[in-house]
Amino acid sequence: MEKMAFSPEITEYAKRASEIAAPAFSRIDGIAEKNTAKVMAAFRKNRVDAGCFAGTTGYGYDDKGREVLDAVYADIFGAEAGLVRLGFVNGTHAITAALFSAVKPGDILLSATGLPYDTLQSAIGISGDYPGSLRYYGVEYRQVDLTEYGKPDYDAIRAAAADPRVKEVAVQRSRGYSARKAFTVAEIEKICAAVHEVNPTAAVVVDNCYGEFAEDREPTEVGADLVAGSLIKNPGGGIAPTGGYIVGKRELVDSAAMRLTCPGIGGECGSTLGNNRLLFQGLFIAPHTVAQALKTAVFCAAMMDIMGYKSSPPPLAPRSDIIQTVEFGNPDDLCLFCRGIQSGAPVDSYVTPEPWDMPGYEDKVIMAAGSFIQGSSIELSADGPMRPPYRAYIQGGLTFESGKLGIMLAAELLRKKIK
Repeated sequence: MEKMAFSPEITEYAKRASEIAAPAFSRIDGIAEKNTAKVMAAFRKNRVDAGCFAGTTGYGYDDKGREVLDAVYADIFGAEAGLVRLGFVNGTHAITAALFSAVKPGDILLSATGLPYDTLQSAIGISGDYPGSLRYYGVEYRQVDLTEYGKPDYDAIRAAAADPRVKEVAVQRSRGYSARKAFTVAEIEKICAAVHEVNPTAAVVVDNCYGEFAEDREPTEVGADLVAGSLIKNPGGGIAPTGGYIVGKRELVDSAAMRLTCPGIGGECGSTLGNNRLLFQGLFIAPHTVAQALKTAVFCAAMMDIMGYKSSPPPLAPRSDIIQTVEFGNPDDLCLFCRGIQSGAPVDSYVTPEPWDMPGYEDKVIMAAGSFIQGSSIELSADGPMRPPYRAYIQGGLTFESGKLGIMLAAELLRKKIK
């Protein structure tokens, strides 16, 4: 039986990294316990039972499980309503539907956190010229850049949001392919307060991808009007096969549902095809699974620091998403790291990742992702655009034990090159 063999150096580095990470692990476990309590309370309140797991076909009318799951999500996120659907093909789709919920032709969408993630730029109309974008329908885009320290510029947000034509303010919680850190829920709370102070009717919409359950509060609990994300990231727990969610004010959720399906139908249709149990079960274990991913990220930061690479966040820093970055400074090391992560995957471990022209991205991207669910970012993966400073974005890990082994395999490849 083939075993994973590590050099004495990598074995020692891993031991030191685990010792460094111990205080962060304790904090992560505490957050997971609080979030699990929230999830269990929502399940009890909404009387989840075996009948919720039955699927529907065709139109999907009177789907008990779908309706209960919407209510469970709303309660967990402290929102009025929820929309959890397999019909969202990815996080970008869910976020785009959310962005369309509060604007009409002639309105202004203001980004309060600088340039949005690459795939959202085409959905908004910042780049490309695609039919159906917000710009295509006459919605104007403006943005407030971050401070030189990568933080929200609250005074500039307040000034920009005061324009009465601003009907929606977008916030991206995670870093995307940028160097700045993820925004904490406390920082998002300050953005919401700044916007609503000068423009009470503007809707604050948060791209929550990678952030769910990383803290013990969610943006909708601190003033966000709408939050959206992907089910094959944090809240699906590694079990949801596809889909996305939107939670927030009922009027906005209903409006977003009209974008997902069509006006007059909204969230009333949409068969679940026997997948309800997977969505409930994935949500139930999501706080624990996110904790495993966070521990993997902390271990990665400690391991890479020991080896002399620049990582962000540092090992013991508080975290608001599951993403860890490592700067390699050259394309060869970035590719080696991703290939090491791929070799530690349970699926497609024999595959060698190569940079390619990934749809929605300006640069070639290398991606290591040997996952049970295609594209699942809660499973261990690493990717990065092939541009300086050749930074890898690492996320996920269904179990810390497997995540740790994946990081060690990547570190072993780097060690061999250095030698």
